[in-house]
Amino acid sequence: MVLLDELKQNLTAYEEPLKDLRDSLDLASKKERIEELERKIEEPNFWDNPEESQHTMKLLRSLQDSVKKIEKMYADYEDIGLLIEMSEEEPDDETIEEIREDLERFQEEFEELRIGTLLTGEYDRNDAIMSIHAGAGGTESCDWASMLYRMYTRWAEKKGFTVEVLDYLEGDVAGIKGVTFEVRGENAYGYLRSEKGVHRLVRISPFNAAGKRQTSFVSCDVIPDIEDEIEIEINEDDLRIDTYRSSGAGGQHINKTSSAVRITHLPTGIVVQCQNERSQHMNKDKAMQMLKAKLYLIKQQEQADKVSDIRGEIKEIGFGSQIRSYVMQPYTLVKDHRTNAEISNIGAVMDGNIDPFINAYLSAKKA
Repeated sequence: MVLLDELKQNLTAYEEPLKDLRDSLDLASKKERIEELERKIEEPNFWDNPEESQHTMKLLRSLQDSVKKIEKMYADYEDIGLLIEMSEEEPDDETIEEIREDLERFQEEFEELRIGTLLTGEYDRNDAIMSIHAGAGGTESCDWASMLYRMYTRWAEKKGFTVEVLDYLEGDVAGIKGVTFEVRGENAYGYLRSEKGVHRLVRISPFNAAGKRQTSFVSCDVIPDIEDEIEIEINEDDLRIDTYRSSGAGGQHINKTSSAVRITHLPTGIVVQCQNERSQHMNKDKAMQMLKAKLYLIKQQEQADKVSDIRGEIKEIGFGSQIRSYVMQPYTLVKDHRTNAEISNIGAVMDGNIDPFINAYLSAKKA
């Protein structure tokens, strides 16, 4: 009964926070907006503008998902409370274990929903474009880059997001020198913007016959996929546009035509590239879209007097610049140096369990 009392107290502690969460999500307004969009979809000329129609459908699905999540939270809260009442009358070890498991799941879902309310930035709801580049460490860093790429794709899969490779460059011996990929899903940028920075790995190198510990660095850059036309002027003379043959993952024209495009913005040194679209023209359009997004974010931050916090080009990829360290030997620990959040189970982190770091970052930013 002591365990049951503790479970009851833990559940009751969520009564007020759950009400506050519901108020912050403004459920009534969301339901009204859903009804309005559903009426719009039923109009005979709804599909006359495919681009606008797709935007409306995406917004509708997002609102419906949000309403379902909070309503499910309330239903789960009541179901767990009912199970506790039944167990108080007839204590049963199996039912108490079921309550404990249900409560743990409820707490995880509540925290995920609460963190979602912190994503209030202009582009937080957008898809994300992420670039990973190997830094100091040669082959070891290329291998580290491939490990990080896998970590983020595993995280995206668990979120139900989709990943599309836009550019890919293999390492000379192993791993990858660089990869750019798009993560599509609700709030993808809002979550992944926490990952921008240098990531440091310490382990015994599989490429070193002497079995010495090796430190490697990889940089991650994240920008929102801004679908709307960005009003920002770019002087053609400030651009260097190179074409090359696609290689690595993705693209039906790989190693057949010089369809891949690399654009360098000379004044800022920003480099963007894309190789996964069907033609050189489409690759150029996607690369220009990425460049405009980066320049737009920099312009915004300059106006806010915080250029260093948003620039796509991260400072030197080496010692002293890391945002997070991943230690595999002589002990196991992943630590975020911005929030001091840490996890000792590095295997789980490399398998995509990075939500604790994302949540700690977003909570710290909101504080």
